[in-house]
Amino acid sequence: MARVRLSVTERRAELLRAAVAQIEERGVSDVRISDVASALGVSNALVLYHFSTKEQLVAAAFAHAAEADLERLRRLLGRRGPALRRLRAAVRWYAPTGQAKGWRLWIEGWSVALREPGLREVTRDLDRRWKQALTEVIAEGAAAGEFACADPGAAAWRLTALLDGLAVQMTSYTGALPRSTMLRWTDEALARELGLPQAALR
Repeated sequence: MARVRLSVTERRAELLRAAVAQIEERGVSDVRISDVASALGVSNALVLYHFSTKEQLVAAAFAHAAEADLERLRRLLGRRGPALRRLRAAVRWYAPTGQAKGWRLWIEGWSVALREPGLREVTRDLDRRWKQALTEVIAEGAAAGEFACADPGAAAWRLTALLDGLAVQMTSYTGALPRSTMLRWTDEALARELGLPQAALR
């Protein structure tokens, strides 16, 4: 059966989805242009037409994954209702579940970003935008009198640092910490940052 002819935008999106899947399966260091091409049944030349090097493909794949994550975050934080409820939903979504494929992808990305400037910019931008989204909703809730937080930006930094650290531990050392414990700790941290009793989060 002949392949459906895709637009340039559609083809790039298809290649990026395949690249993300291959990175999750093989890791950045072991994934090859040919792996992505083979997964889609296309030539190496087609991949290289859109992304001239593996480094460009990897950075673009992480940016693609980041946009999907940020869109999900925007939907969670953009719902109607109290800021506290939206913040808690975002914090719980951020926690790894099951095989934590998304977290494995980002741990891999952080590691490679130490040596790859292009990927470093992608991961830094995701981190900045995540913190900014949290900061805005914390500020919104504080302004509405839902809770007290004198420095929403600092609160977003501390919450993100805790979540990142716990997620790395849970993803790297399977079974080291029950997810229920991690969620309890994150609720406790969120309550502290917002000057609320933990019971207010239930």
